[in-house]
Amino acid sequence: MPDLLTDSEFDKFRKVIYDESGITFSATNRSILDSRLKERLREKKLAAVEDYYKLIMSNRDEMKTMLDSVTTNLTRFFRNQPHFDALIHYIVPHVLENKKKAGDTVVRVWSAGCSTGEEPYTIAMILKDILPAPYTFSITASDISLKSLMVGQQGFYPATRVGGIPEKYLARFFTKNEKGFQVNKDLMGMIHFDYHNLRNDSGARNLDIVFCRNVLIYFDEAAQKAVINRFWDSMGPHSYLFIGHSESLFGMKTQFEFLKTDWACLYQKNVN
Repeated sequence: MPDLLTDSEFDKFRKVIYDESGITFSATNRSILDSRLKERLREKKLAAVEDYYKLIMSNRDEMKTMLDSVTTNLTRFFRNQPHFDALIHYIVPHVLENKKKAGDTVVRVWSAGCSTGEEPYTIAMILKDILPAPYTFSITASDISLKSLMVGQQGFYPATRVGGIPEKYLARFFTKNEKGFQVNKDLMGMIHFDYHNLRNDSGARNLDIVFCRNVLIYFDEAAQKAVINRFWDSMGPHSYLFIGHSESLFGMKTQFEFLKTDWACLYQKNVN
């Protein structure tokens, strides 16, 4: 099948996607962009790429839909278990120690780039299980994909998607029916799903824990640094940042400190 985009058209779409989201398309993943745009042209019944370009530049809803279509959403429950082991055994005890000193009882978490919700629900199950009274938590789960957010908000997953969940959690936090598993309402109520573009300030402040895993790989160095600096601004004085196991802040001038625990490596903000 011939390419949809000419070189000049590819450059135009690549630039607008980068300007809008920070996501970088290179020559190696050009075919992904090409196939996703073909789908959008068919959906909108447009024959010319230029007509679709004019549409996204004049219609913010279609711009969001286009950005949604070109992102890849790959996730699962308890993905990269060592991160959650570090959360349980190291991060939560240290967060609660600081909470006690500050007289605060709410653990605030952001799952950035949450995709279809498996990550924030994993965090919620863990915190619901291990936080002692009187502590509670709130989780904001954000993504640039509206379709993915809708799945997360509905909290329903087929049996093929829940394989990584421990049996005790599956029994406690889900209701099974003939089509799959539904997250129970009390757990769903602990998570706020929200559309957010990481190019912008989220407005959040004093977060204790931020998960942004396997998202930075889609950004170039400048966009990565801008996102990391916005995370710093959103986080409390003693807080923790998880990024993907294949991602690193090495060589990037940031204020975060590298933290190696017995379970996993992550980053911390520690301001006295």
